[in-house]
Amino acid sequence: MKIATWNIERMARSPAKIQLACEQVQADILILTESDDRICSGYEYAFHTPTPPDIEGSRFGTIRYAPTEHRVSVFTNYPCVRRHTTADEYTSLCVELETERGNLLVYGTIIGTHDVTTVFPQDLKRQLPDFERLTADGNRLCVCGDFNCFFTGRCWPSRAGRDALLQAFSQNRMKLLTREQPDCIDHIAISEQFLGSDAAHIEEWNLDKKLSDHKGIAIQFGKEG
Repeated sequence: MKIATWNIERMARSPAKIQLACEQVQADILILTESDDRICSGYEYAFHTPTPPDIEGSRFGTIRYAPTEHRVSVFTNYPCVRRHTTADEYTSLCVELETERGNLLVYGTIIGTHDVTTVFPQDLKRQLPDFERLTADGNRLCVCGDFNCFFTGRCWPSRAGRDALLQAFSQNRMKLLTREQPDCIDHIAISEQFLGSDAAHIEEWNLDKKLSDHKGIAIQFGKEG
């Protein structure tokens, strides 16, 4: 199984090349942040957060979204069993997918915006209870997307934020598979029970950041991992 995430920066640079890069990843589950309907994913199923409203004084500050834009999108060929509610429908979405390894709740998200000092802790406070609620009753969860957080090297945006996320993953028996990746603020964490004893292999692309200001990152595990 291959799970990938990438912030495509609202397709601001080269839509055709971004499209091609997404296709070449060949992920079973693809989570795009700062996404756009112009992406023709080729997947059977697509799920999106609603386009944020253009409201003066909203927590998105000066960011104005076009009608085709979404903060988070999830693409997959796995059928959706259920869509779960999240604390912030504009910033995170959760779909329960039926996979060959059993059901998996995929929680795609962005934590914070360019104003990380204010919005990051607010988003964190909203989203951490989601992780605990969604893993209750033994549900297996994958949290992925733009965390706006380094887990190796310098503590950015804050040590408190990094520690809070690591503690939440530990308490909910999840493994942050991308923790040791340098220069990486986009991450994938998954329930230990779902991963099992499989080793996860990590793949990155857009390392020169010519297509977006973020690297893309994927994990692969299981028979083809």
